[in-house]
Amino acid sequence: MNFHNNQTTFVSHVNVKVENLERSLRFYQEILGFDILEQTAKAAKLTTDGKTSILSLEQPENVIPKQGRTTGLYHFALLLPEKKDLADIVVHLSENGVRFGSSDHLVSEALYLHDPDGNEIEIYIDRDPSEWSWTGEEVAMAVDPLNFERLLKNRVPGKVWEGMPAGTLMGHIHLHVSELVKTEEFYVTGLGFDVVNRFGKQALFLSTGKYHHHIGVNTWNGVGAPKPPKNSVGMESFTLMLPNEEAIEETVDNLQKIGVSVTEEEGRRIAYDPSGNRIELAA
Repeated sequence: MNFHNNQTTFVSHVNVKVENLERSLRFYQEILGFDILEQTAKAAKLTTDGKTSILSLEQPENVIPKQGRTTGLYHFALLLPEKKDLADIVVHLSENGVRFGSSDHLVSEALYLHDPDGNEIEIYIDRDPSEWSWTGEEVAMAVDPLNFERLLKNRVPGKVWEGMPAGTLMGHIHLHVSELVKTEEFYVTGLGFDVVNRFGKQALFLSTGKYHHHIGVNTWNGVGAPKPPKNSVGMESFTLMLPNEEAIEETVDNLQKIGVSVTEEEGRRIAYDPSGNRIELAA
């Protein structure tokens, strides 16, 4: 099943701020296997299929390192097409001496690593939705050890690493926020997401179309955490893809009803969640 299509609202693109564009491009090309779609002196759009960009990098003026204990990016998550793709990346990262963590989330199998600036990246593969366990509106997720032995059986023997597969998507994004009450109102009442998992009083997982999550939010950097400076490493913005123009108009209306102002910049609708995370609405 495809949970990233014109029947759902999903994260289609993330724009990340880095300290040194050249250094970051080496990592994203050589280690993660992205190609450059467009590039200027201070920014680059990255692609896996040569046509669309799911990730952009930019080097802000007077950039400063990633700031701790602030709101913003916890991680962005790259969804691979097949299990063998995740197995290939495990071998590729290991051969290149890249440190990574891992987890079995019941709904998915995931690797975690950091780019040169400390921006966290998840690379994952979904289990078949028939294997997900729902209790009412809530899907079961966990942080179990990943079974590498089983995963690596999906490898094609002798296959050479050829970079990130063309069908890679921005699967979801996970954000640090300053609190959860206003945040839930923003994403549910304003943007139309459903809460599909509550992790105590610390995190919410939200989706459309019964996905396990398109967006995660947590208060692990502290309730009341401030937003980071504009010129610091981290997330610049993410793009939410809505089904059509009508859905954008309806969403703008819903956001305004809860007191959120939506602005227009170069033809794009921009909104900020209660923690200052910048969101571009597209169709």
